[in-house]
Amino acid sequence: QVQLVQSGGGLVQPGGSLRLSCAASGSIFSISAMSWYRQAPGKERELVTAIASDGSTNYANSVKGRFTITRDNAKNAVYLQMNSLKPEDTAVYFCNARARPFYYSPFDDYWGQGTHITVSS
Repeated sequence: QVQLVQSGGGLVQPGGSLRLSCAASGSIFSISAMSWYRQAPGKERELVTAIASDGSTNYANSVKGRFTITRDNAKNAVYLQMNSLKPEDTAVYFCNARARPFYYSPFDDYWGQGTHITVSS
């Protein structure tokens, strides 16, 4: 039905920047919100940021002013620009799309495969 494929990530020094991408494909009738979550070792998955179909955004307090989420509705894609990275940003990052595969389908959550980000000197 709906597949999300992530790209980007890796190892970066504190203060550095990274950009994550996530593209949805497959049977897609519509996508409402698209989001980025992260899960640090030993911790629960947490919402980092989300963007609605109208472009409105919200951010976790821990990333406000450093991370920026954008989306390209024509490409069914979402991006996460991460600046001024800190060691505490180290985690596996997952993209999420709330989507309807068909016009008769209810909205459901779909997830990317996850991307490791390590912030370390």
